Order: sequence, then C-alpha cells, then structure tokens
Amino acid sequence: MTQPVSPPRDSSTTKVSQAQPPAWRGLMARADVRTLSLLGVLAVLILIGGITKPDEFLDTRNLQLVLTQASVIGVVTVGMTFVIVSGGIDLSVGAIVALASVWATTVATQEYGFAGILFTAVVVGVGCGLVNGMLIAYGAMVPFIATLAMLASARGLALQITDGKTQIVTVPSVLDLGERDAYVLGVPPLVLVFAVVTLIGWLVLNRTTFGRRTVAVGGNPEAARLAGIDVRRQRLYLYLLSGLCCGIAAFLLIVLSGSGQNTNGNLYELDAIAAAIIGGTLLTGGRGTIVGSVLGVLIFTTITNIFALNNLQSDVQQIAKGAIIVAAVLVQRRTASTT
Repeated sequence: MTQPVSPPRDSSTTKVSQAQPPAWRGLMARADVRTLSLLGVLAVLILIGGITKPDEFLDTRNLQLVLTQASVIGVVTVGMTFVIVSGGIDLSVGAIVALASVWATTVATQEYGFAGILFTAVVVGVGCGLVNGMLIAYGAMVPFIATLAMLASARGLALQITDGKTQIVTVPSVLDLGERDAYVLGVPPLVLVFAVVTLIGWLVLNRTTFGRRTVAVGGNPEAARLAGIDVRRQRLYLYLLSGLCCGIAAFLLIVLSGSGQNTNGNLYELDAIAAAIIGGTLLTGGRGTIVGSVLGVLIFTTITNIFALNNLQSDVQQIAKGAIIVAAVLVQRRTASTT
C-alpha cells in the first residue's frame, strides 16, 4: 500500500512563528514606554519649576512639601487604581476621607489618643467601603450610582458631626508626626507611609492571585466567572480595599493639617481618577499600573506647587489638568486601537 504523503512544511512560516515574541513582552514594552514618558513629563515640570522659581522650588523644604502633599492623595489613588482596573469606579473617596477625618477627631475619639484616632479613621473608611461593595456586588447597583450616593451621604454626615466647625487635634503623639524632628533621614513619615502603601499595592496587583483576579474581572467579568472566580466577592474586596486606603489617607491628612474638617478630601475623587488615567489605567478596566498612578499623582502635585509658587490662578491650573487628562485619554484610545 502506498503511504500517504504529508504536505511539506512551510519553513518560512515556521520561522516567523518561532521568531514572534510572546504577547506579554509587547505589554511590558508599552508599559516601559508609558512609564518613561511619565518620567519625562515629570522631569520637564521639575525643570520648569527650577527655571521659574529656582530658589523656592528646588528648596529642600518645598520638595518635602510636594512629596507630603502627594502622599495623602497618593494613598487614595492606589485604592482607586484597583477599583478602576476591575472595571469599577469610586466617586466617594473624597467624602469618605472627610467623614473618616472628622469622626476620628471628635473629642470623644481623641480621648483614646493616637491608637483611637488611627483605629477610627481606618474603621470608618473600611465601613464605607463595605457599604459600597455590598451595594455594587450583591445589590447589583451601578458603581457610579452607588458611590455617588455614598459621596452625598458621607459629606452630609461629616457636616452633621462637625456642625461646620473645624475640629482641632490635641493629641501630641499625632501632631509630632508632622514635625521635622520626626523625619527619617530627611523623609517625612507621611511619605514613608505612602511608599509602603505603594509597594504593597504593586506587589498585590502584580505578584498575587488577588491581582490577577482583579485584572480578569475588569477584562471580562463573564469569562472570569466561568474560570471559577467569584466576581461579586472580588468586587466587594476591592471596595473594601478602596475604603481602607481612604481611612489611611484620612489619618495622614489629620497629621498634615492637625485638624478634621467636613471639607477635607474635596475633589479627591477627580484627582485620583485623573492620576490613574494618565498613569495608564484603562477606564474600561482590565489594565492598570500602580507605578503609573503614582507618577500621575506626582505630576499633578508638582503642577499645583509650580502654579502656587508663581502666583497663578487656580482656574488656569484646573484648565491645565483638564488638558492633561484629555491628552492621556486620547493616547489610551490610540494605543488600544493599535493593539
């Protein structure tokens, strides 16, 4: 019998398929380009600040101030990045920071000292995150609506607690963290906390099953469910994480300002979302980077500082931020269309 002859292999096709790099290398390359681009923008801003106000901007105290101010919104942005990567949104982070800060600085709470203030701020933040997560994950509410309702409720409760008054912190151990004597090798304690939160966030998102599940839920919730991921529970955990970050940020803000006010955290939700977007996190979910979000925070904080030193009006500053956000979204759309 005649043996069937198999068709000859196309060696050129085989070589091309073998030479084609894995998909993850392309993603890493784009991430590196994006990170380098953000570093370039930050370097240009530092150059502008150094040229326009060399004595003030490059002063060590001013640079420490920039990093300290970035720490509060930066911690919030880390939590926001996880939420957006999962395909969600959290409009209530600023209001949660305000509520946690005023609840933690009441006279009754301050009687328990440092531990009481820190514990209360974290518990209030996690509690608000729990409500958001339950409404969204198990109540089937749209994240935009659920967190918008939390924004209004938390702001109203913060105003009710303070009666519109500023609550002054009288606990020395809390106030001492904002003093220069507490700096570690010239680094403010708030910046160290921000660095630790950033490192933990990066490790969780990039090196753990929790991070992979977050990306999977944001990329395709139905596929994630079929793969055995409890999508509702994952979303609940993510809003708990966002609330936890808000509680930590509230405590940092208490240390920074020495008080609790119902106006704390104003527009933090917009700043956090904007920082995550320009850092490369997709609003549609499925992709994000903690490093990019942190660079976004530093860019916005540096812009604010430069505008303040040059006595420029805040409306011009907001216009500049808006232009940066639009440019970042356009770049995202172009990148997505070419992949």
